Amino acid sequence: MRGYTTDMDFNVKKLASDAGIFFTRAIQFTGEKFGQVEKTELDAHFENLLSRADSTKNWTEKIFRQTEVLLQPNPSSRIEEFLYEKLDRTVPSRPNNEELLGHYMQDAAKDFGPGTPYGSTLIKVGDCERRLGSVQREFLQTSAIGFLTPLRNFLEGDWRTISKERRLLENRRLDLDSCKARLKKAKLAESKAAVSLPSSSCFPSLWSEEVDKAEHELRLAQTEFDRQAEVTRLLLEGISSTHVNHLRCLHEFVEAQTAYYKQCHLHMQDLQKELDRFPNAFAGNPGHSMASGGSSPLDPASAVETDTLKIEEVQAPATGTRKAKVLYDYDAADTSELSLLADELITVYTVPGMDSDWLVGERGNQKGKVPVTYLELLS
Repeated sequence: MRGYTTDMDFNVKKLASDAGIFFTRAIQFTGEKFGQVEKTELDAHFENLLSRADSTKNWTEKIFRQTEVLLQPNPSSRIEEFLYEKLDRTVPSRPNNEELLGHYMQDAAKDFGPGTPYGSTLIKVGDCERRLGSVQREFLQTSAIGFLTPLRNFLEGDWRTISKERRLLENRRLDLDSCKARLKKAKLAESKAAVSLPSSSCFPSLWSEEVDKAEHELRLAQTEFDRQAEVTRLLLEGISSTHVNHLRCLHEFVEAQTAYYKQCHLHMQDLQKELDRFPNAFAGNPGHSMASGGSSPLDPASAVETDTLKIEEVQAPATGTRKAKVLYDYDAADTSELSLLADELITVYTVPGMDSDWLVGERGNQKGKVPVTYLELLS
C-alpha cells in the first residue's frame, strides 16, 4: 500500500511539473506574440535549412499526390488501395481499362463472326489493347516501387522525425527564453533590494541566491537548447541527401515512362501494319449511302470528277451562272476547292460530270469547288 501511495505521489508531482512547464512556455509564447519579451533568434544558416526543408516537404507532397493521380486517375480506386495498404493487405488484381476494352472487343468479334472483316479486325485490335493494358500494368508497378515509394518514405518517415525534433527544439527555445527572463527579473530585483534595503537585511542575500539559481537554470537550458539545435541541424542538412535520392528516383521514373510509351508505340505500329494488310472492306459497304442525286464511288461520273476534272481548266458557261451567299466559313481541303467566308457573295455554276453536292465557285480570279450545303442560292 505504501509503494502504491509513493507511485501515486510521484505521478502527481510529475503531472504538476509538466503542467508548470507547459504554463511557463505558454506565457513565453504569448509574450513573444505581443512583443513583450525577447526571443532567441536562430542563425541565418539554420533558418535557410528550415526554409529548404519546408519547401522540400511541400513540393514532394504535391508531386507525390499528382503522380498518384497520373498512375491511378480513379479516386475510388486510390482510396481502396490506400485502405488495403493501411490494413496491410494485398490489393485484389483487376483488369485495367485497356484490358477490359480488349476483352469486350474480342467477345464482340465472337458474336459478329470472327470470319467477317469487322469481327477479324476486332480480334486484332482487342489483342493489341490487352497487350497495351499489360504494358501499362508493368509501368504502374515499376513507377509505384521506384518513384512513389521513396517519396512516401520521406513524407512518412524522415519528415515526421524532422517535425518532431523541430517541435522539441521550439520547446527548448521557449524554456531558454523563460530562463533568460527569470534571470533578468532576479537581477533587477537584486539591484533594487541592494539600493532600498539596509545591508543587514536578509533580503539581498535571498535575491543573490535567486540570481544564482536562475543562472544555473539558464546554463542547463542553454545546454539543452544547443544539443537539440545540433540534432535538428544534422537532420535538416540530410535534406541534401534526400534531394540526391529523389533525383535518382526521378531518372528511373523517366526511364520507366519512356519504356512504357515506346512499347505502346511499337504495339500500335504492329497493329497498323496488320490492319493495312487486310482487304479494303469499305468500298463495297452497302450502308455507305450517298446524298440524293449523288453518284457512287464506282460511278463513271464520279471517276470523271476525281480523275479528269481539272478546276483550272473549267470555263464558266455563257448562261446558267448564279449568285450565292455563303452561310458558313469553309476551309478548302485541297487546291481544287475554294475557301469561303460567311456572308460573302460568290458566283457559282455546275459543269458536266460534277457531283450534285458540289458547285464551281468563283471569287474574282479565284476558282474552286464549293459544297452546296454551305451556300444559299440567290435568284
